[in-house]
Amino acid sequence: MKSNKSFTKRLRVTKNGKILRRKSGGNHYNAKESRSTQLNRKSNKPMQMSAKDRGRFLPGAAKKKKTS
Repeated sequence: MKSNKSFTKRLRVTKNGKILRRKSGGNHYNAKESRSTQLNRKSNKPMQMSAKDRGRFLPGAAKKKKTS
């Protein structure tokens, strides 16, 4: 099965294997929002994924087990 590249590009895997995503709604139409709301949308948030989804959307992260 092909991995979903458009979704994969929106995620980032840390060194310890955590998956981070950006909050939605932070690109435009923010003039009415308070400054604290604008800054809160810039931060990355951790995301929970099952092993099945991790294998589909992050094919490189699912295969990081070392065998000796």
